[in-house]
Amino acid sequence: MAKIRVLLADDAVVVRRILTDTLAEDPDIEVVGTAPNGKIALAKLAQLTPDIVILDVEMPDMDGLEALKEIRKTNRLIPVIMFSTLTQRGAVATLDALSFGASDYVTKPSNVGSVGAAMQTIRETLIPKIKLFTRHNSLRDTTIRPAPRLVSSESVAVAPLTLKRPMLASATSATTMRGSERVEVLAIGTSTGGPDALNIVLPQLPADFPVPIVIVQHMPPMFTKLLAERLNSRCAISVAEATQGMLLEPGKAWVAPGDFHLALERTDGKLYTRVFVGPPENSCRPAVDVMLRSVAQFYGAGCLSVILTGMGQDGLRGCEAVSSMGGQVIAQDEASSVVWGMPGFVAQAGLASKVLPLSEIAGEIIRRTMAGRPARRVPLPNPYLGVAA
Repeated sequence: MAKIRVLLADDAVVVRRILTDTLAEDPDIEVVGTAPNGKIALAKLAQLTPDIVILDVEMPDMDGLEALKEIRKTNRLIPVIMFSTLTQRGAVATLDALSFGASDYVTKPSNVGSVGAAMQTIRETLIPKIKLFTRHNSLRDTTIRPAPRLVSSESVAVAPLTLKRPMLASATSATTMRGSERVEVLAIGTSTGGPDALNIVLPQLPADFPVPIVIVQHMPPMFTKLLAERLNSRCAISVAEATQGMLLEPGKAWVAPGDFHLALERTDGKLYTRVFVGPPENSCRPAVDVMLRSVAQFYGAGCLSVILTGMGQDGLRGCEAVSSMGGQVIAQDEASSVVWGMPGFVAQAGLASKVLPLSEIAGEIIRRTMAGRPARRVPLPNPYLGVAA
């Protein structure tokens, strides 16, 4: 079997060496070229025909963003992973890169002084993504957000729906909204490809959206704050990074902060955000499962859970909790997902009542949240909003 051919660009000699040595340890990977800046990387790209490109965000002469833009002018298929720092500047550049067509990003090890620790971080974070994107790339375009497929939900193959009956009342479940199928909260979980997916779904929700929204997007600290700010600038609803004790209100969305779990808590009959550091779940903090279990506990059948594109299976157990309480689950379909991991596990487990292309999810959310509420005029969502031509 041919090895995965990697071209990497980073202006730091030490980082290039650590990356090269770590990737070379893997029998499936071959580093075919390195470059100290984007300009040289572009020249080597044409010569070496790699399977994937790793770009440092900040480089002299031509940085990673400019190199990415040039790559995307002629090559929409090759996966590009950005290598960014855990700084505000790095976070801003990374979000820009994702909007310009980067497949994903990995944050640089903070302890480059410890070569062993840095290499272990690369093994755990970068190598799995290299293998994921090169495996999928031969089948379809995983680097550019797919254009919406205007198909009916009935045409999507889904495992048989098996919604469990809500749990009987107990001391724990007494706080849930039993007996009501009206949507009272929207809970969204996503990971790889999520920033673009959220940038399509959330701007289509009206300013008077009738329920609160809680969101888990797998991202490190600072990245989640900037993501929330960018979404807030594009949305009619209010979007903010969650902090401890924020009152859940209709038409407002809270994004879980990086490295903190997001849950709910009740005080004086009202629900507030609970932000805490707990053990990672599914190797994630924040974890979608943590959020969904809490939402299911307090809202029961009033919960609408939406699982968007993402690597891994975070959200599966949480959707089981939502389903067991009589709540509703929607999953993004494979064709429009950058990675059909999280939504795929949910769909294949039979937990999703509908599996939809990204272009149809906002409309379905609005239809479900308006069910059981007084009829009013709601602008029809534009399925192409935010979608690159």
